[in-house]
Amino acid sequence: MQTLIFASSNPNKIREVREMLDGLYEIKGLHDIGCNEDIPETADTIEGNALLKAHYVVEHYGLNCFSEDTGLEVTALNGAPGVHSARYSGEDRDPQANIDLLQKNLAPHADRSARFKTVIALSLDGVEHLFEGLVYGHIRQEQFGTGGFGYDPVFVPDGYSISFAEMDKEEKNRISHRGRAVQKLLDFLKQA
Repeated sequence: MQTLIFASSNPNKIREVREMLDGLYEIKGLHDIGCNEDIPETADTIEGNALLKAHYVVEHYGLNCFSEDTGLEVTALNGAPGVHSARYSGEDRDPQANIDLLQKNLAPHADRSARFKTVIALSLDGVEHLFEGLVYGHIRQEQFGTGGFGYDPVFVPDGYSISFAEMDKEEKNRISHRGRAVQKLLDFLKQA
């Protein structure tokens, strides 16, 4: 089985993607290749950050890889936190502090619609490809569920009455932004 590097050190993301690509490629994270650096995410777009991480792995390790960047884009906040979602409340990437700040900033607004956006950048044999996944929904005022990570306890996808954190992982992977982007990646890899 071929190996493909997922340019992430987030164990939750790596686990989700491994489950979705199971049997097609052996997925290794950054720590698996000895990359313990915090790859700079200095682009001003989600696509740009995904590409930066993929370029870093190719440049420093010479391996086929893919990376992803994800942002929560809230309508009433003009798309914020967006590209800054993981560090919304500060550089320590505290998920609870991010949710607290989001709720504080959303408090004066009636419109709580939002979307999650994931962009995967694949660098395969020197050629780059981008895959996007979107899921629309709204932000709950209270947190529900213990599954998932990040903003999952407050994000309810359209057509559902439960948050991502309340869903079983198979359901979440099937409908989530990351799941949709990974499915596009998977479809591409099956034909590559």
